[in-house]
Amino acid sequence: MSHAPETPKTRNRFWLAGLAVLAVLGAGAAWYGVSRTGTDLAQAGECRASKAVSERLKPLARGELAAVGVSNAPKPPPVIAFAGTDGQPMGLADFKGKTILVNLWATWCVPCREEMPALDKLQAELGGADFQVVAINVDTRNPDKPKAWLQENGIKNLAYYADPAGKLLQVLQRSGHVVGLPTTLVVDATGCEIALLKGPAEWASPDALAFIRTALGRS
Repeated sequence: MSHAPETPKTRNRFWLAGLAVLAVLGAGAAWYGVSRTGTDLAQAGECRASKAVSERLKPLARGELAAVGVSNAPKPPPVIAFAGTDGQPMGLADFKGKTILVNLWATWCVPCREEMPALDKLQAELGGADFQVVAINVDTRNPDKPKAWLQENGIKNLAYYADPAGKLLQVLQRSGHVVGLPTTLVVDATGCEIALLKGPAEWASPDALAFIRTALGRS
């Protein structure tokens, strides 16, 4: 399937369209708000060791990843639930011990669809015992459509995760993580969130590969 070359202006326009669709579901608070509760501070303490990783990543949020927000104070991401490859409930804690790139996507979201081949390549390139791309589909209608779309477009390396009930988005909107799709979180092996991107990126680019390799301590 051939596509016209994508420009930053085109990418931003499609992402803003996705933002507008989700905005009607409720606006989120700003990521990492200024006011922090005792629980927030305790969680940040749990993730103190992740601070060194985030500091190494900050200079690499450039080029294709210039819009990535690297956390100044890593902490556990919101607790979310979704269906695993076998349809059984699972959450991000099930991946503890490996760094994960969590991507939220939908078939109605044009930039999401455009990201999928790059995410598939990223998984093929770096996926293994210490890293995985966790792409979670959030379509709420026609549950067979996302799987069919992946197959039709040759996406072979990504495991299929989904939240057809739409509850995951509600949680992440309340936390301020999601204002549109796609949205991507990077969670390290200790279960701490170290980076967030609200919008699309070229995840198979040299910039992205360097970013993930550094998160894994491979650089």
